[in-house]
Amino acid sequence: QDGDNPQFLPLLDQISVHRDGLGRPRSRPDSVIADKAYSHPSTRQAMRERGVWFTCPEKADQIARRKAKGSAGGRTPAFNEGEYRLGNVVERCFARLKQLRDLATRYAKRAAYHAAELTLAAIVLWLP
Repeated sequence: QDGDNPQFLPLLDQISVHRDGLGRPRSRPDSVIADKAYSHPSTRQAMRERGVWFTCPEKADQIARRKAKGSAGGRTPAFNEGEYRLGNVVERCFARLKQLRDLATRYAKRAAYHAAELTLAAIVLWLP
């Protein structure tokens, strides 16, 4: 009920990206593409502190508040529209996963079972 944004940073801490060569997995992505739900200034600040390129459009009320402050409102956050359009691939993947009734309704009560179902569904979608 709290929304997606409070869960964003804990989720980001769980990332593990395998390296091609030797060494431990990376725990920090190069960039993150997010929708307007994640455009809170604290989230942008956390991404800057972590050194992650953050592509997220601003909400209309945040733009209005920044402009109302005038020069004290700061500059517009960087936004790469071309990179933001790549997020559509992820959204389409979620839409295909939601077509699988078991995943969409989450019949599995344990998180480990749900993760296993998600892994199997991703493999099935990857194969054809």
